[in-house]
Amino acid sequence: MLPQMLTLAAVQAYYDSGHSPADLMEAVIARRAALADPAVFITKTPVDALRATAQAVMALPRDLPLWGIPFAVKDNIDVAGLPTTAACPAFAYDPAKDATLIARLRAAGAIVIGKTNLDQFATGLNGTRSPHGAPRSVFDADYVSGGSSSGSAVAVAAGLCSFALGTDTAGSGRVPAAFNNLVGIKPSPGLVPNTGVVPACRSVDVVTVFAGCVADGAAVRAVMEGYDAADPFSRHATPAALPPRPRIGVLTGAEREFYGNQEVEALYDAAIARAESLGATIVPFDYAPFREAAALLYDGPWVAERLAAVEGFLATNADDFDPTVRRIIEGAKGRTAVQAFHGLYRLNEIRQQTAPVWQAVDLLMLPTSPTTCTVADMLADPIVRNSQFGRYTNFVNLMGLAAIAVPAGFGPSGLPGGVTLIGPAFSDQALVPFAGAMHAACACGMGIDRGAKVPPAPRPTCPEGWLPIVVVGAHLSGMPLNAELTGPGGVLLQTTRTGAGYRLFALPGTVPPKPGLIHDPDFKGDGIEVEVWALPAAAFGAFVARIPAPLGIGKLNLADGSLISGFLCESHALSGAVEITSYGGWRAYRAAATG
Repeated sequence: MLPQMLTLAAVQAYYDSGHSPADLMEAVIARRAALADPAVFITKTPVDALRATAQAVMALPRDLPLWGIPFAVKDNIDVAGLPTTAACPAFAYDPAKDATLIARLRAAGAIVIGKTNLDQFATGLNGTRSPHGAPRSVFDADYVSGGSSSGSAVAVAAGLCSFALGTDTAGSGRVPAAFNNLVGIKPSPGLVPNTGVVPACRSVDVVTVFAGCVADGAAVRAVMEGYDAADPFSRHATPAALPPRPRIGVLTGAEREFYGNQEVEALYDAAIARAESLGATIVPFDYAPFREAAALLYDGPWVAERLAAVEGFLATNADDFDPTVRRIIEGAKGRTAVQAFHGLYRLNEIRQQTAPVWQAVDLLMLPTSPTTCTVADMLADPIVRNSQFGRYTNFVNLMGLAAIAVPAGFGPSGLPGGVTLIGPAFSDQALVPFAGAMHAACACGMGIDRGAKVPPAPRPTCPEGWLPIVVVGAHLSGMPLNAELTGPGGVLLQTTRTGAGYRLFALPGTVPPKPGLIHDPDFKGDGIEVEVWALPAAAFGAFVARIPAPLGIGKLNLADGSLISGFLCESHALSGAVEITSYGGWRAYRAAATG
């Protein structure tokens, strides 16, 4: 039976049980037709086209990463065959080709089910600024869905598709995730190309992914990402690492602002406790300079970028704009180049001011939105209410950071809250394991299905161009020499065991104490506990060069059959050493030896 939430794993299981993409499209068509919220879609992929696409996908290789996966697209992203409107009918055009990222997703086997509603021209965080109506929270139809990627979030949360694309300038790919119990993957600016995307603020716009779980969102992002010369802001990414037990910056003192929403504040506090239980070190930090950077996006010269994006259309079609959107964009008139440079200077001053924070923490954890409100309340005070939603999101793209928004549970009202993990530029993949663990530990389900089992956090992967290394002793997590791995940004890939033919010895006279691992093909044991880390190539070389004799690097067979470079010991050094193989690993031996 097809579950409510169409995770990648659920769809895969559906196909493994004998169903086809054609069968799934019939289920999607039925769900789409039964949806009570009429404001989710601007343009639906016609039924006949969905059926034809499903048949075409069935002729593609089954091992494509997104084979037969349904998804929705925010209607400021070009999809050939469907109009792009940016929620302004007078602006509509028929794109000649797919946006770059859409082409990549379709080549991976994914199927577009429609174009979704948004705050017009992606200007807003609430979802009410559209002539097509305001999509609603899947948990209470009186409440906003969040925006600007409103329809995309609701489509996923309601179980119409496996994932949906949004865009994020000030938080539009994160706030709707929080309001609908979803994950919002916000890539580092430049990681995913914007070719074929109607800009809001071209220099900081990011295409995002809404998904039921972190694993799904990260898998989709991996298909979309990659340099595109047609996008002037596209960048070649060098992955950044994060430690497995990160130092997490959290709000403190007067910067803890929830606008009276005690439910969201309690959910934030619970998330902090959850992060600590997962091994994180909690570090209070001063959010004030980040808040100043956030204010620059709407109160500073960057609002002029919104005018630059639609200047010609506004000159001829001002009456076709949503009144609030028009008010915001026309507020840029009169801004000068001098003001723009002053804003840029101030932003870089703030970057310097906040640099010490990033020396003290590995990532930040902030409320995705400090509060929510009803549609009626938003319409009554659209600027102030919207500004409240963006208090903890607006700075992230301006400062070039990566972020993943994850659910944080439900308050007594039955409304969800969320937190966002924010890391350095291109730490996108490094954020995935801890973000996935946070969601799984919250046990709040996915989207509308609060009881859904969250898939386990995906295991870290070795970044492209990095090298794996197996450590067995003093370099293990928590051991005296582990900093030699974490210092250059090493990533813990897994804790595992060697194959059967290995023995472990405590070497005499070493400081700090170290073991010696030898390969004995005739020995039939249960394997020795080890960790597999990844290091950048240059750091790997420097690390290996520092290894003292009698230790060295050779190839180790692991329990899963893989062969990876790791620590081995010269056999002559075992004279006077005590065999400790029976302990199963260095950590267990040291625990016993130190009492």
